Amino acid sequence: MSEEKLYMVRNDEGDYWDFEDRDDFWELSSVHCPITAEEKDAKDVIRDYGGHVVTLIEVPEKVVISKTNALRQGWLVARYGRYNPDAVSDILARYKDEAWDMIEAYVNGYTVAKEKKYNVKVPHTKEVWYYKSGDTDLLTICPADKELRGKFTESEIEHYGLQDCEKEEVTDDGTK
Repeated sequence: MSEEKLYMVRNDEGDYWDFEDRDDFWELSSVHCPITAEEKDAKDVIRDYGGHVVTLIEVPEKVVISKTNALRQGWLVARYGRYNPDAVSDILARYKDEAWDMIEAYVNGYTVAKEKKYNVKVPHTKEVWYYKSGDTDLLTICPADKELRGKFTESEIEHYGLQDCEKEEVTDDGTK
């Protein structure tokens, strides 16, 4: 994350200083250059003309991590990072491959990546598809309605041994 900042000067009426013309406060849409990288310039305007500094900072993007890693990393960060920042270093030493993602997640926050889901076709059939019944049973169906087909994650495909089957990616609304 960059430590560089940009500054604007705004007065009590909601107008902004024009750093290009250096002549007055104007509506933002009329200002040619409302931003300066020099904090001293912004403070000089306040001293001479009034107003207050508005500091613009770059907000870092959240790290996108897998659902599996989110559970582990989220738990580790919540458990140790909040109470003992030194413990985060020990954790990072153990999980070197995930270390940078975890550091960024700790500093910037994180979002969990949506897992792709697939309809999985039964091999050597025309229109027969797999679906799950309960937590353990794998059944087949020949539906005209695509909504009845099972939606499997990559880990479920591996769990059921369906890696060699034809599959179609589906979206949240069930379409390809």
